[in-house]
Amino acid sequence: MSMLLAFDDEAGLAQGLAQALGWPLALVDRHAFPDGETRLRLPHHLPEHTVLLRGLQQPNARLTELLLAAAGARELGVRQLTLVCPYLAYMRQDMAFTPGEVVSQRHVGAMLAAAFDAVITVDPHLHRVATLAEVMPDCQGRALTAAPLWGRYIAQRLPGALLLGPDEEAGQWVRVAAEAGGLDHAVCHKQRHGDRDVAVAMPAVPVQGRAVVLLDDVASTGRTLVAAARGVLAGGAASVDAAVTHALFVGDALAELQASGVRHVWSTDAVPHASNALSLVPLLAEALLAV
Repeated sequence: MSMLLAFDDEAGLAQGLAQALGWPLALVDRHAFPDGETRLRLPHHLPEHTVLLRGLQQPNARLTELLLAAAGARELGVRQLTLVCPYLAYMRQDMAFTPGEVVSQRHVGAMLAAAFDAVITVDPHLHRVATLAEVMPDCQGRALTAAPLWGRYIAQRLPGALLLGPDEEAGQWVRVAAEAGGLDHAVCHKQRHGDRDVAVAMPAVPVQGRAVVLLDDVASTGRTLVAAARGVLAGGAASVDAAVTHALFVGDALAELQASGVRHVWSTDAVPHASNALSLVPLLAEALLAV
């Protein structure tokens, strides 16, 4: 029998996933010392195949805990260790843009590949690298997508909506979602001038009087979505909503997005957030049963 192992701050997703799989669930016991170090305690008896659920939002602290938990599981006799990482951080830095820059995607991928036999994630932010296998050599990496789920979800709520990618990188998800939901789609053009300074040019499609849904893989500062929402409303759209797989929403990002005129903000439960509307449990369970 396989077991699902998770941390307490992701217990909601873990409980749903364990129930769907029919597997036992155990939580990692954590103690934070005053100096910032963490002590972890795992169950004494772990089956040879153990699945560890851990998303990498707030990645610097979580990566340390994740690698320690993986090493501890190996010491307890786990032979096949699978990581389910709904949000996989450090994927955007896939090349050195200036001399001396560390290519974090390559090195984080190598660390995870060394610690786990298989890694399952959802909509990783891959750009110049096409597959997860390139990021994690010698590891069974599988990148799932929530795009078809989003297409059907949006089509049920807003038949005839226009799906709009706020930048070119979102095009890969928007096309798949539109096909699954039988919806029209288009993609904006983005120019980034800084972490919080972006300009978005609208595509040459009419939005006058239409319900528009912005669809992206991740919302962090939310500036790209804010710029796209303002452009859509300036073009006369009847409404604008936003759907994202990973709801990071740093600082006041969600409030700014709502202030820009976005009516509804929907996200998956890849990252626990008040905007969670779409569960990834069926998608993850199906992938785990195939490992």
